[in-house]
Amino acid sequence: MAAALYAFIAAVIAGIGARDQLLVAGLVARLGRRWPILLVALASAMVSTAIVVVAARTISGELNNRAGLLLAALALALAALELALVQPRRAPREPTRSLGAAGIVLLATQITDATRFLDFAIAIATEAPRTAGLGGMTASLVVITAGWLGGAELLALPIRPVRRALAGVLMLVAVWLVWQVVMP
Repeated sequence: MAAALYAFIAAVIAGIGARDQLLVAGLVARLGRRWPILLVALASAMVSTAIVVVAARTISGELNNRAGLLLAALALALAALELALVQPRRAPREPTRSLGAAGIVLLATQITDATRFLDFAIAIATEAPRTAGLGGMTASLVVITAGWLGGAELLALPIRPVRRALAGVLMLVAVWLVWQVVMP
């Protein structure tokens, strides 16, 4: 159960001002607070988290504890880089009003975001992919719903400094994990 809690907390923190959250907020600002937007975004979050859990479950069976921690440290470092370097794009202009297109863009965005990297890292490090996936998926649903509820107001918040500070914390945790493996 600790894996679910760790994944939930990490995913909520990494999801603050994330690309998927701001994309949903931008769609709401342009198209209005429509339920289908929320449902497509939530489905995309569930699918992307499920993909990460399956990958973690497949890989974790092949790794010993030290290799798993190193892979978790790499995932944390990638999450830190994503938080620090990747800026959310401007609110999209949605001429087609296509939920399918929005879903594809959300899924592609979520597969490579910090939240999924953190879910992967926690699933590998705790050797509990399903439990970590449940916590990460729940957090993703909360973050996406906050983006849907926030809309234009969320887009106006200065979130970039917060994300950079979180990136620093994640990088420190990644270095600490590597240190634990190298200097037992």
